[in-house]
Amino acid sequence: MRGRCSNSEKNLAWALGFFQDEPRDQRMKARITITPKKSVLDPQGAAVRLALEQMGYKGIGAVHVGKYLEIDIEGDDPDAARKHIEEACYKFLSNPVIEDYQLELE
Repeated sequence: MRGRCSNSEKNLAWALGFFQDEPRDQRMKARITITPKKSVLDPQGAAVRLALEQMGYKGIGAVHVGKYLEIDIEGDDPDAARKHIEEACYKFLSNPVIEDYQLELE
């Protein structure tokens, strides 16, 4: 079958930009920062604050240690993507009882 490309060859060629006439998937990126609520004791943050003071860094106030996630999302509907990621943040990625999260979508 000379002249025909296998699927893996087509995928590689597409990834390299040889099939410019084929539409590429739309992608968005969600950036999520999860931190303990201000009213919740954060022992890890307290340990970091104490260590900074012991190292000579003066004037350090409260320290809150959290998590940062970046999630690539396929699609071109920012409202639908935000809704899905908000749900994931609330149900899985954070603990809404003790954590707050901030979501940025681009």
